Amino acid sequence: MNPFFYRLTLAHSRLDAEIRREQKRRAPDPFRLLQLKKLKLAVKDRLHRLIRSRPEGVA
Repeated sequence: MNPFFYRLTLAHSRLDAEIRREQKRRAPDPFRLLQLKKLKLAVKDRLHRLIRSRPEGVA
């Protein structure tokens, strides 16, 4: 596995955990949630671009 791909998947899962943690708070901060979700989406987009840029037949 590509180290960059691994770091992106790790960042994505950490952001997901942080979003869940914020949502469970008694009074979640909507601006923090928005920021975390935007970061998670940006990481997801980078992962998809990385996957699409791989040559055919490479697993």
